[in-house]
Amino acid sequence: MGRKPPTGDASPPGRGASRKAIEAAALVKEYGTTLKTRALRGVDLSIDAGEFMAIIGQSGSGKSTLLNILGLLDRPTGGSLYLLGQNMHTLDRKGLAAFRNEHLGFVFQFHHLLPEFSVRENLMMPAWIAGSGEHPSSPDRIDEVLDILGLGDVTEKGADALSGGQKQRVAIGRALVNSPDIVLADEPTGNLDSANSAQVYALFRRVNREWGTTFLIVTHDRGIAQQTDRIVEIRDGLVEQDVRNEYLPTEAGAR
Repeated sequence: MGRKPPTGDASPPGRGASRKAIEAAALVKEYGTTLKTRALRGVDLSIDAGEFMAIIGQSGSGKSTLLNILGLLDRPTGGSLYLLGQNMHTLDRKGLAAFRNEHLGFVFQFHHLLPEFSVRENLMMPAWIAGSGEHPSSPDRIDEVLDILGLGDVTEKGADALSGGQKQRVAIGRALVNSPDIVLADEPTGNLDSANSAQVYALFRRVNREWGTTFLIVTHDRGIAQQTDRIVEIRDGLVEQDVRNEYLPTEAGAR
């Protein structure tokens, strides 16, 4: 249920209507002034709309830096970035924030819920931040998300009364209420036991299959990565390998 990609002058030169969720070319990210450190050294990455993929790499490889840039939380030092066919370099800070709120969803290792608010109120937070309590975070949409998360019986509970697995499912719901085209997840199961990790993965798969949402999952867990459709490995700020996963469990790989 993601939105249609922007049309018109936003598409990269030489392309028609883009079916790409993400197109990054020669992305460079440097930190420091006198002594510069290159976290990314020319990353090329093309992701189709509706893909379900993982980015892996050791600590310090640049994978989180890449995710922050793709999620518009940071700007690259060099290179080009198109999301849903739109050139991100043409947008100012306000434009990037608006695009991020409308088209992207984020799930992190730590849920960052507001404990004094109920489950429903935490799900409403993205709409409140955007200045609208209506579409797309309507009551029907909230109920739809709660249903897919299996949280209908705890809707009015305070977030601090939930288990760790439930809190992470609420965080996932918060990422979904604005009907994002792309969900970026940074170590989303890193703070969960194996049973809850499997549940989170199953939720991601269901949303990807039923709603066509693009998923980009950063993880150090190769077991999780092996259950995605594509694995990109980052090493020393570059794409080391980019492979389609041929060893998916039948149920997980079904679409």
